[in-house]
Amino acid sequence: MQFARYLSVIIASTVKFVAGPLSGMALGLTWLETAICTIIGMMITVVIISYAGAALQALLHRYRPRTPKRFTKRTRMAVRIWKRSGLIGIALLTPLLLTPIGGTALAVSFRVNRGQLFLYMLGSAVFWAIVQTLALYQLPKLKEMVGW
Repeated sequence: MQFARYLSVIIASTVKFVAGPLSGMALGLTWLETAICTIIGMMITVVIISYAGAALQALLHRYRPRTPKRFTKRTRMAVRIWKRSGLIGIALLTPLLLTPIGGTALAVSFRVNRGQLFLYMLGSAVFWAIVQTLALYQLPKLKEMVGW
């Protein structure tokens, strides 16, 4: 059941990006199959969160009273990333630090155009899926070369 393996990698990478390459390697998929499934998993999350996030945000604004917002360490970090590098920074940090859910929710909270969001997140997903998958698949060979 090759489809079940693909689905496992896709589901794993919808929640945590690095879980895709880890599960793909554990399931014996090739690096290319793993990278493609990881990209698909992240983009499924981006699409769902971007549409559901906008609807949820509209619902919250409708029923929640206006109160002054408090800044926490997390919100300060998000604003700092946004001011320094915008959507590009959010997209590049999403697979590494923010998770697909967190990065997309952050971009939606800054009211980013969906088309741009999808494009930048796809570029980031392709880049980091290839880098992480190849690094993970080469790690056993590197261990042998170094003698660990």
